Amino acid sequence: MQVILTQDVKGQGKKGQMVKVSDGYARNYLLPKGLATEATKSNINVLKGKRESLEYKIKTETEEARKIADKMKEIEVVIKAKAGGNGKLFGSVTSKDVSEALTAQHHIKLDKKKFVMPDGIKLLGVTEVPVKIYTGITGTLKVKVEEQ
Repeated sequence: MQVILTQDVKGQGKKGQMVKVSDGYARNYLLPKGLATEATKSNINVLKGKRESLEYKIKTETEEARKIADKMKEIEVVIKAKAGGNGKLFGSVTSKDVSEALTAQHHIKLDKKKFVMPDGIKLLGVTEVPVKIYTGITGTLKVKVEEQ
């Protein structure tokens, strides 16, 4: 019997896959527990529609991420902070500060978790911060820290 898995089933396959299983296994275990649906023509069409919509969503998100990465090459975020005489900051500029400044200055909204800044910025001047925008797409953002 052909079934479409609605959840991951150990030993059978992942969610969304169409697999062939024995009739008894399908009728007595998979179907009653809601782990699978019968592979009728309408269910197969629904599965194809879901796959196509997921592919379209991934494609559009990837294009959007590439546009943001290209735009980030050209822009610079300016942040003002208090510093000592030798150019060291009192505290540091965190990824949250960079995210808020990027939104305020260039209207690009990114989550603070996407900025790769383990220790923050602790010196005045220009620093290039890597940004993980989307799976497999990274960009660099120039952050200029000026004295307040």
